[in-house]
Amino acid sequence: MTEVTLPPHARREGGHRFLPALLEPRTFAVDPEPCEPPWRPWHEIGTDEATARSVYAPVGGLWFGPGGAVVLAPGDTRNTVLIPEQCNGCCAADGGPNLACERCGRTVGTRIDDCYRWQAVWLYPGAVRRLAVPGPDRPTGDGWTVSPMPPVEPDGWWSDRWSAAVAPALAEVLAASGGEPVAVPAGLLAETFGRTLDRLLPTDGPTRTLGLAGPGLTPDPAPDIALVPRHPWTGAAWQPPGDAMPVPLDAEVWAYLAFPPTPSTARLPVGEERDDPLPPHPWMLFEPDRRLLLHRLARLPAVRQPWLRAIYDRLGDGRRY
Repeated sequence: MTEVTLPPHARREGGHRFLPALLEPRTFAVDPEPCEPPWRPWHEIGTDEATARSVYAPVGGLWFGPGGAVVLAPGDTRNTVLIPEQCNGCCAADGGPNLACERCGRTVGTRIDDCYRWQAVWLYPGAVRRLAVPGPDRPTGDGWTVSPMPPVEPDGWWSDRWSAAVAPALAEVLAASGGEPVAVPAGLLAETFGRTLDRLLPTDGPTRTLGLAGPGLTPDPAPDIALVPRHPWTGAAWQPPGDAMPVPLDAEVWAYLAFPPTPSTARLPVGEERDDPLPPHPWMLFEPDRRLLLHRLARLPAVRQPWLRAIYDRLGDGRRY
């Protein structure tokens, strides 16, 4: 098994279809955030306790158990069995303690394969012991070369992965803006980032710029805020040259923004017509995952500034912004 970084869509719930496996076969990721009981509602948590857990704005509540849950593709588990009475989803298993050790019967984790959920197995931290085995630690290459993730599904829906990936990056762009307007280049970047930034930030005053930077792409001039790829294996953000403030983004989403596919311009013989299908066009405006946007904002120290806290509260009241 090869360790990879926890993908940003791991915590996305909803969507509009049956979703595939969260991770590729023979890979696993570790969630650093606490995920086990006890759960404590916000009114029982003091500011000092929340800050000690890197939470700087009110949330519904927090887990106070250990972090470090291990997630992997369902097909990579062995010697585990489902607990039938705990599989109470709409169409299949929707979470909860529903996976047990085949030999001893101890509950070891959660199997998720319900509709609108990413298929995965989450193993509890106390049930996992990592063992080294012979074999290569990593695939060949440096890990930065990835396949671009298209933003639109064939049926015209925006990709769930894009909605999940843009949300935490958007939170960091908001914090990096300092409450000033942010200019975004026209195109897909404006459609996915710019529209929300225009609605949440002022329109008057000094303007900061948002752009892309990363392997094979050095913008000139450099933007004030640079969207950079997050390494798929380590989670480390690409460091742009100069004074640009880096904001990490899912590498496959970044790759599509940085190097979008271009239609063929080759001339066809006389009498022949091109029948290449047009790229899918979304039938609605892009919306970042609001829950993931709030989740990331609450964990940024900058949210304690009045202007950003006002945005956080505005997003959290449930109304359209």
